[in-house]
Amino acid sequence: MKLIKNNLVLELHVPNFDEVKDFYSKLGFEVISEEPVGKELGYLVMKRKDSLGDTIINFYGGDEKVYNHNFFKDFPKETKRGYEVEITIPVGDIKTYYQKVLPDIKARLVQDLTLKRWGKKDFRIVDPFGFYLRFTELVDWNQ
Repeated sequence: MKLIKNNLVLELHVPNFDEVKDFYSKLGFEVISEEPVGKELGYLVMKRKDSLGDTIINFYGGDEKVYNHNFFKDFPKETKRGYEVEITIPVGDIKTYYQKVLPDIKARLVQDLTLKRWGKKDFRIVDPFGFYLRFTELVDWNQ
């Protein structure tokens, strides 16, 4: 049996896969799997390789039907996605990565690269759907 260090699967429900692919590719993510929207909603998996390990994010939906999901349909369509959730992505060389992606994400920047009180640097952005992303130096949580 293969040992999995972190078995969390992050799935973001979104109405447009083209926007996902455009935005997340600017952050170094690549499509590794895609089931396009058809009779059923689609599924998209993107991965970013890093010296610390791969980051994989799954996306569900792909069109306006995502708003009819059994749970999420109870919320107004305009509700900001990921409200009160921060998605943290560790990066091996945060300064180089920040400088590389900054030109493409500047309009979505919430916080510049900053040394935090816990001694690690990070920067924060919001994706086109309102998901709050923090790219950070690795915090050792004995992973």
